[in-house]
Amino acid sequence: MREVTVAATQMACTSDRATNLDRAEALVREAAQRGARLILVQELFADLYFCKDEIPKFFDLAESYDESTVVARFAALARELNVVLPISFFERAGQSFFNSLSVADADGRLVGLYRKSHIPDGPGYEEKYYFSPGDTGFQVFPTAIGTIGVGICWDQWFPECARSLALMGAEILCYPTAIGSEPQDPDLDSSGQWRRVMQGHAAANMVPVVASNRVGYEVGEPVTTTFYGTSFITDGTGAVVADADREETTVLTATFDLDELRAAREAFGLFRDRRPELYGALSTFDGRRSHTAR
Repeated sequence: MREVTVAATQMACTSDRATNLDRAEALVREAAQRGARLILVQELFADLYFCKDEIPKFFDLAESYDESTVVARFAALARELNVVLPISFFERAGQSFFNSLSVADADGRLVGLYRKSHIPDGPGYEEKYYFSPGDTGFQVFPTAIGTIGVGICWDQWFPECARSLALMGAEILCYPTAIGSEPQDPDLDSSGQWRRVMQGHAAANMVPVVASNRVGYEVGEPVTTTFYGTSFITDGTGAVVADADREETTVLTATFDLDELRAAREAFGLFRDRRPELYGALSTFDGRRSHTAR
């Protein structure tokens, strides 16, 4: 039996990085006090979600992986609390910039780097202005509590990401997120679909999902966004076992037996009965394996 308690945190951010880091640390400490060994903090939690607008000064927020104060602080916190922490940060790498994440193991050791693969581009989510598409490929991270797979925000909408992580051995899927209102359509609320797509990933791969979103009203230049929270944790069938509302600062926890989940996956046959040789359309943009002359 390998029981592990996981946690999703949810908070509002301010324009002051020190305040944001202190808030995040307080939530991680609360989660650890409640027995969590894997604790997820939301996407780009060190700052406001600057990607609302295209403004050159925000490139100054980026840090190199080796010198990131955000990564170093939370890796030290992971070591102190004996917990596993996926750490989202804005990465500068030479002349390139990435929306990145490193995982600190329970001894504080950084076990790898993932750069966000799917980069959105739309009103209020102008990430292609700031980030290059990730070049790491999907990553799973062996840790003291088990093997975790992480996708960052827009990655969570793609079943190919979740399935790839599961095939690579992920026992838990984590999705740090920053999503809320749509400035081009104030009546559009994607929160239900956002949740259901990840519930589907959990059910299709029979692994728990931990999703951490931010809350709060963030004023940009000129875009303003209300983040809708609703962070949640599912079990291996996709059922929501812990969830937050749209405004609260909170910590969610749930406990799973990873050995029991593995046995259930093996017995169900989802991976046994796959037909990879039939899935060639997935490696194309238009679903056609080849094009013949007309």
